[in-house]
Amino acid sequence: MEKVIIPGEFPALNKIINKSKQHWAAYSQMKKEYTNKAAYIMNRLPKFNNKIDLTFYWYCKNRRKDKDNIIAGQKFIIDGLVKAGKIKNDGWKEIGDLIHKFEVDKKNPRVEIFIKQ
Repeated sequence: MEKVIIPGEFPALNKIINKSKQHWAAYSQMKKEYTNKAAYIMNRLPKFNNKIDLTFYWYCKNRRKDKDNIIAGQKFIIDGLVKAGKIKNDGWKEIGDLIHKFEVDKKNPRVEIFIKQ
């Protein structure tokens, strides 16, 4: 099992939707920024040749965002795995179970991802 920590928070679903309504380039820029952030951190991982299960621990600054909005950040993280070349694609053949857990850490918001092959 591999563990990855990505510091900070990802944009919530509401923010993603608002960006996409502003202009296609605004969302494109957001997706590029957060996917690149995830890919950079994922570079240290080995390549996964079999299906992987992902467990996300979302450590948020507070409880203002709904959990279903928070997990939208998984899109950037999984796309980051693909961009870093750690998985071939993000389809059903490569991605198994997705599990989400939530905590509050005001001083150190982050996402901890456990990857099981």
